[in-house]
Amino acid sequence: MKSGLWPAAMLALAGLGGAQDAGVALEARPLRFLSHVAPDKVRLGAPFVYELVITHPPDQRYELRPIRDPGPFEPLQQLRERIDGPWDATTRFKLELSLFEIGKRRLPDLTFDVIGPAGVAEFVAKGIEVEGLSSLPKDAAKREPTLFDIKALEEIPVRTYRALWFVVGLAAAGLAAYLAYRWSKRPRRQVEEPRAPQPLDVRTIAALDALRAEDLPGKGRFREFYFRWSEILRAYLGQRYGFEALECTSSELLQSLRQLRTPELPIAELTRLVHESDLVKFAKASAEPIQCKQALEFGYRMVQATSSPATPVSTNAQHLHVS
Repeated sequence: MKSGLWPAAMLALAGLGGAQDAGVALEARPLRFLSHVAPDKVRLGAPFVYELVITHPPDQRYELRPIRDPGPFEPLQQLRERIDGPWDATTRFKLELSLFEIGKRRLPDLTFDVIGPAGVAEFVAKGIEVEGLSSLPKDAAKREPTLFDIKALEEIPVRTYRALWFVVGLAAAGLAAYLAYRWSKRPRRQVEEPRAPQPLDVRTIAALDALRAEDLPGKGRFREFYFRWSEILRAYLGQRYGFEALECTSSELLQSLRQLRTPELPIAELTRLVHESDLVKFAKASAEPIQCKQALEFGYRMVQATSSPATPVSTNAQHLHVS
């Protein structure tokens, strides 16, 4: 990593952490912002697309928070696409929704987390109107069903029901014989005993082994390596200490770990590596294979130091010596 970039970025991250601890909300403004719906008039329950196009500096990343109160709208699916240019980047969100109220209704405001070199800020996109149309045809109120008079009952003379009962019994016996034959020829399914889930430390070591085997740093894919590495460590820490680590920003992650009782966790080294990974992921800082090797070695050591004594980490020497 470039020596000049690291101190400046560390100061920026430290400043952001202080602002968040004091409860100060930072507001981000994109370079350009467009939003529209297609179509803007929809029948009840029919899907439509809400598209938001955000143009922003390339060192920023926009993440959409979950919609807490959709109101009369029902979110169906969400797509995200980013295109980087030489001077700016464009992030496009496509939300598929449906409306279940007639008349003009305003979409809920959407809040984005803006992650950049200076930390995390937020951007709020105001909702726009969508008109809900009835699913009935226009002339439904004028239509009247055709009514017919009730006919009188007609008697049908039947001399005996003996033949009818004979036919019904014969059909029932044939159906029973056919079902018994099919049941006897059914494929026998073997009952598999449920497998016990692997311990957390074993699953985490396996994920680190898989990441090491891909050799992403050797292929020059440093950002992808750090995204994967960060996800593995966050998943382990969240399950090990019982909090939503995957949904935290880096500052929130470190603050939560400091508030928990984690004497066995090397918090100082974890803090340094988290900040280092953020610079590569979001600020596009340069990295070296030796840094990725050290990050992997730390992951193995952290799991070994913090795993429960009831489920010790597999003592494989190659885990602590990443090639």
